[in-house]
Amino acid sequence: MAELYTDKTPAAVKHATGLHLITESTPNGKKVQILLEELKDACGIEWTTSLLDLETDEQKEDWFLRLNPNGRIPTLIDNTVMPPFPVMESTAVLLYLQDKFDEENLFGFIDKREHSEVVQWLLFWQASGRPNQGQSNHFSKSASEKIPYAISRFRSETLRVYNVFEIRLSGRYTGTSREYLVGPGTGRYSIADIGAWPWIRSWRYAQFTVEEMAQFPYLLQWIDRIAARPAVQRGISDFYDSEENPALRVSTK
Repeated sequence: MAELYTDKTPAAVKHATGLHLITESTPNGKKVQILLEELKDACGIEWTTSLLDLETDEQKEDWFLRLNPNGRIPTLIDNTVMPPFPVMESTAVLLYLQDKFDEENLFGFIDKREHSEVVQWLLFWQASGRPNQGQSNHFSKSASEKIPYAISRFRSETLRVYNVFEIRLSGRYTGTSREYLVGPGTGRYSIADIGAWPWIRSWRYAQFTVEEMAQFPYLLQWIDRIAARPAVQRGISDFYDSEENPALRVSTK
């Protein structure tokens, strides 16, 4: 306990019991927020939440780096075990929560091949989708110097990744379209979908056009299908926005 928390650790974090989520409503934060809300509806899981204003670089402070040396959100602290166990990286948090708290495998699969497919799609998005869309956002929206090659490169790579999802969902090579990425028949909603959805749903923010997205009709249907879930709507709500919900914001500055 002494190594995990210090005098600088905010009280809301240090004195939390049960599961405690440190987050902000970015696409990576939303992944975990959504799964927690889904688990709440499915099996009554409870947790507490602290929000960080990322623009203040609170996530780079020593107290936070003790929990997550990468200095990124989300970070989950499992206080149901001793010593408390912090989990970093959004995809790793999804896997941890599903493995430990989803006893009926509502958002995962018992079958080893289906579980492997979940991991494959999680890692595909984490390794190929998120970096390219993140860099596309950066060079298109945030970079002080507009570099045409970088913008074109990361935009085209993101669209290529979208097309991989379209191939899977459309059943182009299987003859059977799917509603979700993994599972028999048309598939079943799982953490494989949750892991990519918050990013892909933000295609407008990423400055892709309606005309560009029209080539992915099954992907657009997938986006809308998941968006209709009540737990998803709560998971992306202003409750998890530090500006809109300052009561949950923690700061040492």
